[in-house]
Amino acid sequence: AYQYEGAFLTDGKGLNNWDVFTHENPGKIPDGDNGDIAVDQYHRFLEDIQSMNYLGVNSYRLSISWSRVLPKGRFGGINYMGIKYYNSLI
Repeated sequence: AYQYEGAFLTDGKGLNNWDVFTHENPGKIPDGDNGDIAVDQYHRFLEDIQSMNYLGVNSYRLSISWSRVLPKGRFGGINYMGIKYYNSLI
């Protein structure tokens, strides 16, 4: 999810290990890239679905960003905006 969703801290998303690492150590990543925007699927998933339909794609594999669904891990509540996003995507 980190490599394609983007939407860093949007709609209640919490930090994940890669968010922390890339922001605290930008010199350890070639050209300082991070997943703040990535390919921005969080905002563009409807366009992605249209493209998949146009191409005749009949399956799709996704990853769930648990920091979007459970922004404080098991010690906090559920982020219903994250659930809404995944429900819309599915």
